[in-house]
This record gives sequence, C-alpha cells and structure tokens, in this order.
Amino acid sequence: MRTRPAGQFSDVSAVPLALHGDAQALQTLPHYHGHRERLRARFRAAGSEAVSDYELLELILFRAIPRSDVKPLAKALIAAFGSFAEVLAAPEARLKRIEGIGDAVITELKVVHAAAGRIAKAQIKGRRVLSSWSSVIDYCRTAQAFAEKEQFRILFLDKRNQLIADEVQQIGTVDHTPVYPREVVKRALELSATALILVHNHPSGDPTPSAADISMTKSIVDIAKPLGIAVHDHLIVGKEGHASLKGLRLI
Repeated sequence: MRTRPAGQFSDVSAVPLALHGDAQALQTLPHYHGHRERLRARFRAAGSEAVSDYELLELILFRAIPRSDVKPLAKALIAAFGSFAEVLAAPEARLKRIEGIGDAVITELKVVHAAAGRIAKAQIKGRRVLSSWSSVIDYCRTAQAFAEKEQFRILFLDKRNQLIADEVQQIGTVDHTPVYPREVVKRALELSATALILVHNHPSGDPTPSAADISMTKSIVDIAKPLGIAVHDHLIVGKEGHASLKGLRLI
C-alpha cells in the first residue's frame, strides 16, 4: 500500500484549518481595507497635489476616526462647505450638524486650521512687511477670508515696517463690522506704531470695497496722519480673492 508524503492532501477539505481561516478573513475584510495606507503612500510620494480636497480631508479624519470608511464623510463636508479651506474654517456649531462629526473630528480640523495660520503668520513675522506683501495677503486670507462674520483686523508696524502686533479689533455680523477710527488710532499710539495695515473680510466672498469701507478708511487716515501714523493699505479678503484700497487708488 502506497502512502502519501507528509504535507500532501487529496482534496481541499483536507487543507489545514489555519489556511481556511486566513481565506475566510480575507473575504470578510471591509471594502476600504488598504485604502488608508495607499492614500498615505500616494501623499508621501507625490505631495498634496496628488490628492483631491476630499482625500486631504480623509487624511485628517483617519486620525480622529481610526476604524471606519471616512470617504463619505469627507465628501459630505466638502459638499456642505464648498472647499477644504472652508471646512477647516467652519464654525463648530455648523460642523456638528454634519452626521458623523464629533469632538474628535472638530479638534483635528481646528488643529490643522491653527497650524496653517501659524505658518502663514511666520512668513511675515520679523520681516519688513512691505517687502513681503504676497505673504501678508496669504496670511490675511488664511486668517479670515472664510470666516462667516466680518472681522476687522489691524497689523501694527514699527518705523522699519516690521510687525509689532496683529489684533482683531471687532467682530460683527455677516455684512457689517462697527469700526471706530479714534479707537484704532488710540491703540496705535499705545503700541508706538508708526504705520497700519487695515484688514477685513467679506463673508459674501466678493472683496469689492463698499462705500462704507472707503469712507471708514479715509476717516482713519485723516486722524492718523497728523499724528505721524501712516495707513499703508486696507485689504479686503474673501473666498473670491482680495482687494487693496491703495491698489484701487481709493486712499
């Protein structure tokens, strides 16, 4: 009688149970198995240009939601707010209205948003602002272009046009921020600033200056000039770009 060499089997039913178990496990893996590492690998190899907005959001959501398919949530966020930047800047209350968004997700989004702001601000801190104008615009847009309420910000500069302070003076409504020219100049004197850059956002997205914007800017210029304080510009930022009152020859 011939015997089979050890390790040979006459049919698949005789395959060791461990091998059957591995095959069964492979069949029951979720459909997104491996997607996370493939996306991470693509990002590492080719950078942010190799991933779409929703995929970049997925990379952030991976940290907050470790065991779930986050692609539908990332797409829902883009659909709700319009873009990657708008998701990061969205108010907490609005984010919580999206199903699947909890405190962990909001924390991750706000950490990334804060990091972007810090990086943008670092590009102008310690430099002569007027020689780093594109960095100033990038910072202002990062800081407030996607905010849902108007914010009036002032960059206070010294005699070398280096940044002394960056302060949000007022937060208003969706289409109005109260600005008090004398208070603006008073704060400049307190900081010993010799120049100002005024900044505010238009939540509508259109940065075109209004008649009120122009009038308010001229009032600040008129009060500041006799005191030796220059207003270099008034920037209006929005989702659709930015406007410079100086560039438009409105001041």
